[in-house]
Order: sequence, then structure tokens, then C-alpha cells
Amino acid sequence: MIKMELDFSIRRYRARFCITHAQLIALLILIAGAASCTSITLRPDDVRPRVLRDVPAQRLAYRFEPDVPIPEGIKNEATDDKIEAIQIDFNTRRENDALMKTVRSPDGYRALVLYNSADESSQTFRIDLYSSDGNFVRNLTPPDLSCVFPEAVAWSPDGNTITFIAHKNVKPTPTPTPSDSPPPALLEPAPLPTVGPAFPPVQVFNTEQIYICNRDGYDLKPLTSREGLIYFYASWAADSHALVALACRESEWEARERDYKLPVGRPRLISVDGTERLLDDELTEALPVWSSDSSKVATAFDTDVKIYDAATNKPTQAVIKLHDALLAGSRSYEEKASGQPKPENGGSPSPVSPAAIPASFNPIVRLEWPTPENLYVQTAYVRLIPNEPITTFQRWHLLILSAQAALLK
Repeated sequence: MIKMELDFSIRRYRARFCITHAQLIALLILIAGAASCTSITLRPDDVRPRVLRDVPAQRLAYRFEPDVPIPEGIKNEATDDKIEAIQIDFNTRRENDALMKTVRSPDGYRALVLYNSADESSQTFRIDLYSSDGNFVRNLTPPDLSCVFPEAVAWSPDGNTITFIAHKNVKPTPTPTPSDSPPPALLEPAPLPTVGPAFPPVQVFNTEQIYICNRDGYDLKPLTSREGLIYFYASWAADSHALVALACRESEWEARERDYKLPVGRPRLISVDGTERLLDDELTEALPVWSSDSSKVATAFDTDVKIYDAATNKPTQAVIKLHDALLAGSRSYEEKASGQPKPENGGSPSPVSPAAIPASFNPIVRLEWPTPENLYVQTAYVRLIPNEPITTFQRWHLLILSAQAALLK
């Protein structure tokens, strides 16, 4: 009797908790399918990246659109902003100093004040730190530094760091005129007046270098220290992790200056710790720009656009050759401007000869990268003559970037 009850309990247990052979097969198929799906989604090399930040520069695809409207928010000319309260302070208390411009901090509470003093060369300036309501905070630059390139004075986007470009301050001293009269009698020494705040020692150079300090103007030091190179441009990444800069040799700068040409430099990536990476050994006039996501840098060499990875340990670069596309765009541009479009039947009554180079066909002189997908390039004819720069045929074009198609493995 006890054995019969035990057998009945075992059968009831099996009926409650065991599954049929068909159910087991279905369950195994479901598990295998889920594992297969998981293995596909966890393999990043097999799928298209969700954002362009994850796409290496050499894996970018593009579409070119010539002669697009000027991008919104793009300033065609540099503006010398002057905070009114600071201008009033200069007018009332600092009549011997000429205010050049002010550079507001990202939070709007402070400003870098660029000014020229009576004992400063007209080509150089000094920097003070002010509050935005016009109150002086402190002198930023020591007397042995002369700042240059006002457009390079900048706050980092997070507002924690200040950068500018400067070189050693060289003030000529007059040669004393010899005199036959005896020296005057020595008098009791008088205490010397205080000529300015005490600055800690800062390394200076004969050529223009990038300097960096914190938001309060302290811990000033050179970010670059390559004597003989002239750094003339620097721009922060949007996430404040690095700067992109242009630099050239003294001889290259002087040669361009003699020919009344814009300066050219080699693009460089500079970390906030001073680590520097040369992006290209070719010289360019076009100022490099950051992508809005801070992952890449773009610049131009004549009619080629180059894009460099800036946020990876394995950087790549891409070259987008636009010569033929820009040339075709220029011919179409001048045909439209002449009012005589090319006939559809293949005739060519247009005044633009296919063999001629249109006057509107010019190198790339400027780039703007407002979104990761849209990289704007401007072509123009630029010439510098004494006291009169000439810029004509300014036209904007658009590169629409995307990831190259990839097959799933």
C-alpha cells in the first residue's frame, strides 16, 4: 500500500513539473535564437554606428552641394566687443590705456580685457581680468610678456581656463649720451614706487607661443615651448579637452609677409597638459575647425578638405578632393550669373568655355562645422596689398557627412 502511494506521488510530480519532448525542442530553439540576436547586437564592428563621433575619419562618406546659403550664425567679420561698463572704467580711470576689446567668459560674469598702454607697441597688447560689471580684478599678463593676435585670446568652453598667444617683451632702451660734466652728488636713496603687481616667474620666448592659466588668472605657464615656431592661431574643442593650432617657422612667416600674403601654418593638436601632435606637415591658410562633438578636426589645402580624428588613441585621417566638384560648380555658377544657362541639347552658347578656368573657381579659405553631419566650406579669392585686403567671389558650399555603408558579418 505504501509503495502504491509512493509511485502515485512520483507520477503526479512528473506530470506537474516535466515538459514534453516537443516543448523541450521549442524551448531550445527559442534560446538559440535569442543568443544569436544577442551576439549580433554586441558586435559593434558589424553594425552602423549610431553617431558620427564613433566613425573614424577614413570611414566617412560625403555628399557635396555647391553654392548653398550662408550658414546661420556665421559671422563674416570679427567684431571687437566692448562691455560698456568696462569702457566707462577706461574712460574715467585709465585714460592712458586704450581698450581694444573684451572677451566674455562663458558664464558671463567675467571678461578678459585687451588694451594697449602708452609704453606698449601698437602691434602688441596686454590683458587684464575684469568682472562684467566693470570692476577690475587683476592684471593677467606680466610685464615681460607681450600679447599678440587678439582673436586668439579665449576662454575654454567650460570657463575654467584662459589661453592667449604672446612672446617676450622687448623694449628698446635709449643709448645714454656721454657727458663731460662730473656726476651729481649722491643723494639719500628714495623708496621706489610700486609699478605693478608681483608676478611669479614665467618662461618667455622670442617667438609667439600659446600661454595658459586658470579662470582666476593664476598658474600662468606656456602651453607650447618650441622656440623658433610662431603659433598664430588656437581654438578650443567644445568639450575643452584640447586645442587645435596653426604654427609656422619664422622664415615662412617673413616670406609670406614680404609677399603680402596671409600666413600659413601646419595644423597641430594640443592637449591641456601640453602634449602636441602634428596633424599634417603641409602648410595651409585655412584655419582648422572642430566638429561640434569635439571628435574631429577639419582644415583645407587648396581645394582638398582633410579631416583628422582628435579623440582616439588610433587616429585616422581622410582626404576629400573637391577640385572637380568645385570647378563644375563654378562653371554652373557663372552660367547662372550670365543669364545664359547651358542648353539641354548639349550646345554651348554659354560664355564660360569648358576649357577655361572660371574666375569664381578659388581655393577653400574658411570652414565651419556647426553639426557633425554638416561641414561648410567657403571658397574665395583673397589678396593682401598694403593697407587694403581684397576678398572676392565668396561662395559657401556644403559637405554632408555620413558613415560608409558596411556589411553585417
